[in-house]
Amino acid sequence: MSQDDTSSPKAALTAAPAAESEVNTAADSAAAAAAGQAASAGAAAGARSSPLPSSPAAPAAGPSAFALPPPRRAAAASAWRNPWLIVALIALALAGWQWVETRLKISGTQQELARRLAENDAGAAETRALARQAEERTAALQERFGALEAKIAESQSQQATLEKLFQDLARSRDEWALAEVEQNVTLAAQQLQLSGNVRGAVAALQTADSRLAAGGRPQLLALRKAINHDLEQLRTLPLADLPGMNLRLESVLIAVDSLPLAIDARPRAETQTPVPTEEGAADGNAALAIVHRFASELWREFRSLVRIQRFDRDEAVLLAPGQSFFLRENLRLHLLNARLALLSRDQTSFRNELKRTQDWLERYFDGRDPAVQAAQGQMKQLAGAEIDIQLPTLNESLSAIRNLQLARERK
Repeated sequence: MSQDDTSSPKAALTAAPAAESEVNTAADSAAAAAAGQAASAGAAAGARSSPLPSSPAAPAAGPSAFALPPPRRAAAASAWRNPWLIVALIALALAGWQWVETRLKISGTQQELARRLAENDAGAAETRALARQAEERTAALQERFGALEAKIAESQSQQATLEKLFQDLARSRDEWALAEVEQNVTLAAQQLQLSGNVRGAVAALQTADSRLAAGGRPQLLALRKAINHDLEQLRTLPLADLPGMNLRLESVLIAVDSLPLAIDARPRAETQTPVPTEEGAADGNAALAIVHRFASELWREFRSLVRIQRFDRDEAVLLAPGQSFFLRENLRLHLLNARLALLSRDQTSFRNELKRTQDWLERYFDGRDPAVQAAQGQMKQLAGAEIDIQLPTLNESLSAIRNLQLARERK
């Protein structure tokens, strides 16, 4: 309820006594006017009805000193019979009744105004209380709205941060995958260029292809296509196990120092035949057997002082003890040259060095020794292998990786 609504009943209540006084004044004025009119009418009627005074009349009967004179009683009786007086009295009664009714109405109006003012005051108080509650609720809601807006802003900021982190993580994941693929492709290229390891290169490219397949990124399909093309080229190449061949050369190099020379070969030891003894020989025969065994040992030691050896070649290889060291070093040098030719894929030099190594093994080393025979077998197998194979350079895969890196740097 507004301030005007609460002030209007109070104004009406304050104006009620003024209206009441005005009504009372009007009622008194009307009564006085009616009385004056009645008196003037009665006087006029008496003047018309009564004759002019004559001689004194006889005194009225009755000894009462307070009795009105007969003319006055007659005038009073005639006055009551005057209609104007009756009208005045009726008007006076009506005015009094109207005044009383007005007072009652004013009193009822005052009570109604007071009741309504009380109701209005109660309603205004309730309205003010409700307004205060509404203001408090509005303030609380505004505070909650402010807190919600702050939380929403914080959530939006966190969401933006998370989106940025997710994008960075996705970009970093792609970069890591690309770096891993590049490392595998580079390793495959190094295996082909340095050691000619086709199997190792195929394994590295298969690892890179598996990494790309696990990522499932559409923008890396071109790189995966290039890697698969290089894989097909490597799979069509003839198999040449260069690392295995290198390991076999390494095993022969390690065994060079332990290979026996032909000049140092010893004749095979003769088997000793036991001296037959008769069953049940006497103790004297046992002494004879001991003498015979001693003589055999003495003869064997005497024969070891002079050694006659037969060579199955035209010229004898006679080396001084100091020359055997240089012989082994030269053999090791030929093996190292063969190894270098293997890594450089020089088929001619590789076979020439292996041929020289075989010749030296047959000429200067004991061919009856199992280690020498194993080394000769290794040389024959290696000489029959094909190492002059044109290997791909994996340029297609490396170019695809560089193009992806340049595209990411431009973004």
